[in-house]
Amino acid sequence: MSQSKHTEARELMCSGALLFFSHGQQNSAADLAMLVLESLEKAEVEVAADLLENLAKLFSLMDPNSPERVAFVSRALKWSSGGSGKLGHPRLHQLLALTLWKEQNYCESRYHFLHSADGEGCAHMLVEYSTSRGFRSEVDMFVAQAVLQFLCLKNKSSASVVFTTYTQKHPSIENGPPFVQPLLNFIWFLLLAVDGGKLTVFTVLCEQYQPSLRRDPMYNEYLDRIGQLFFGVPPKQTSSYGGLLAQGTEHIHAAAQPSAPSISRMFHLPTLRFCPLYTDVHPLPQTRSHHLPCVRESDDPGTSRNLLSSLMGASEQEGEDSQDDSSPIELD
Repeated sequence: MSQSKHTEARELMCSGALLFFSHGQQNSAADLAMLVLESLEKAEVEVAADLLENLAKLFSLMDPNSPERVAFVSRALKWSSGGSGKLGHPRLHQLLALTLWKEQNYCESRYHFLHSADGEGCAHMLVEYSTSRGFRSEVDMFVAQAVLQFLCLKNKSSASVVFTTYTQKHPSIENGPPFVQPLLNFIWFLLLAVDGGKLTVFTVLCEQYQPSLRRDPMYNEYLDRIGQLFFGVPPKQTSSYGGLLAQGTEHIHAAAQPSAPSISRMFHLPTLRFCPLYTDVHPLPQTRSHHLPCVRESDDPGTSRNLLSSLMGASEQEGEDSQDDSSPIELD
């Protein structure tokens, strides 16, 4: 069949699916929607904005609890990746996230926002999610997890946007930075450290904010991956639940002993759970700790900015030296 015939047939099937949806004929509409996708796959049609909009429209009209919807979105994302092996086109992820947000399916909406480039939209959704479903004591955790996962996906710009927008728009967060919540100060410092790329700064921040990082054991796994991607930490060849900070904090305090204890023993943490974004947990190479100032959770928020500036200035040489022997690790 020629390309023009494929296009004509696809438009006809799309119109038919919309007509069936308007009359509540979910099964027939879903069948036609799947045929639209089959036409795109067989004709090897290139991804275009109007096609993504059409697929998102069909998705939005499907019954949220139908198995056909799950199959449809899976095939649509696969087609939109264009055979690149990625997890789908960012624009399609954004459109899906907006639909799921309207349905108040915050969990799945959040997943699709993570794979889009819409940090601002993600932040607004998280504000609504937090205020409607979360505890007041967890307002910082909603955005912290999103920022860490954006960084694990090497999306630094969206990580920064989601943090800034969320902290400005959330009614329970006072103006900052610095913030009243230590975890928000840690995320703020982390984003600055990622821009600077200094390994020593990253290590000290992770150590000093352990009381906040202990609130979710996944945080340390995310930070292991972030250390690889932005601070040149090499991956470990053998598996270990100790992770990045196990050796890093040991070198800070004990100047490189023969073997470093795991972070779980050092900070009395439970064994870390499996992280869905990556599978390996890696150690930190030896670093030096000559007269490093500390950024502590107990510091007055008004002095946090000066403390971080002092830390980054004092550790500039150490951070540069630490990265000489390693290269950033690509996220599969």
